Amino acid sequence: MKKAEYISRLDELIEENGEEMIKVADKIWEYAETRFEEYQSAELLASVLEKEGFKVDRGVGGIQTAFIASYGSGKPEIAILGEFDALAGLSQKSGTAVHEPVAEGGNGHGCGHNLLGTAPLAAAVAVKKYMEENNMAGTIKYYGCPGEEGGSGKTYMVREGLFEGVDCALTWHPGSFSGIFSMSSLSNYQVYFKFKGTASHAANSPHLGRSALDAVELMNVGVNYLREHIIPDARVHYSIVNTGGASPNVVQAEAEVLYLIRAPKINDVKSIYERVYNVARGAALMTGTEVEVRFDKACSNYIPNDALGKVLQHNLEKFGLPVYDEQEQHYARKMYEKITEDDKRNAVNEIQKMSGGKTFKPADGQSFVDRVIPYFDASNEVLFGSTDVGDVSWVVPTAQFWGACFVFGTPLHSWQLVSQGATSLAHKGMLQAGKTLAGAAIDLLTDNELIEEAKKELLEKRDGTPYICPIPRDVKPSPLSN
Repeated sequence: MKKAEYISRLDELIEENGEEMIKVADKIWEYAETRFEEYQSAELLASVLEKEGFKVDRGVGGIQTAFIASYGSGKPEIAILGEFDALAGLSQKSGTAVHEPVAEGGNGHGCGHNLLGTAPLAAAVAVKKYMEENNMAGTIKYYGCPGEEGGSGKTYMVREGLFEGVDCALTWHPGSFSGIFSMSSLSNYQVYFKFKGTASHAANSPHLGRSALDAVELMNVGVNYLREHIIPDARVHYSIVNTGGASPNVVQAEAEVLYLIRAPKINDVKSIYERVYNVARGAALMTGTEVEVRFDKACSNYIPNDALGKVLQHNLEKFGLPVYDEQEQHYARKMYEKITEDDKRNAVNEIQKMSGGKTFKPADGQSFVDRVIPYFDASNEVLFGSTDVGDVSWVVPTAQFWGACFVFGTPLHSWQLVSQGATSLAHKGMLQAGKTLAGAAIDLLTDNELIEEAKKELLEKRDGTPYICPIPRDVKPSPLSN
């Protein structure tokens, strides 16, 4: 079958199943389950795949909410990656242009993972039906990947060998424009530092106490001074997760801080971590406390694959952008007013990095970019965020793209994104993303030379560097609450 013909057929297959996919995405949006506790979300996705005739292996890699669904047999094996975890503290009502939580302090899909996991579902189902209709050989796999937000679920899955035998991997991320994710990303470590001191009455016997909170504060001050002396592309973030209590007249016997250390290469992260660790030891020494270190998670930098990126670009352009009606445009304009000028400029800057310096933004009076961003190999540029897709890209040729689902400039991890995530703006973008993934998967299933080119490129980019999982073997996935 010619390219134009199977583009048309995949479009039909996904549109025929569109309403069901929208219901799945909205249900996951409602569940809003955080890392490694996505029990309902994972089961919903796995059940739909099972109903569609996929063989589903649940609880893979020792992770209860991870699963792999497979259809077909033999080579090539094409993996499509789905995520479905939410973020804490981002509860927000749908379809409104004002900040209005559903539940104060509740969770919300502030990164669009309800869409991210459902578009690959739509793609996998469509590819299976197309393979059946055309008696195609090969295997299509949906990887249910939990815990991307601060959990690095895929890194654990790579560590457990779950991607062995896969020839290529494809994924996407909801965004406010469409284009190939051709930049690298930052590696990271996430580590808890728990200080233990001695409680005492803060007025009657302060000299007998040893404050764990003082140790946390001194550590943070020390790390803030360290920032001047690390590489410019590194990032160090922290959150005090336990202040030791609410009573000021008690010397705090326990306090804990969580650090996230990022840098372009994992060796840079390791070097900075060692210095942060020494700062923690110094803080403990200064305060007469003890420090306990608990490694939480890590991930590697992303290696974009140019050969696969061009395949995704071709399909992005063939399927095109979502088309919105007047009611959707009206809502979009109201929401666009809620996006700050700084966030809009930040989106323009990101596009410039991924397009070789070209500038794209909405036309006057519009809320969306009116074209797919032209392809550019931006692998020498760095996206100043992290993704556990990075670890997959070290062991399997991998490509991903941004798919327009929100008004331009909508920041990730915001109430504005949660509000849009269960509207028709997001639904239309999600289905277009599913079509793009499906088209690229068919391209790979029918072109072994393309797969070999992608594999050769990965080897060249690794340049003999072995993949070493950044998460130690004894560290296990843990929910956010732990």
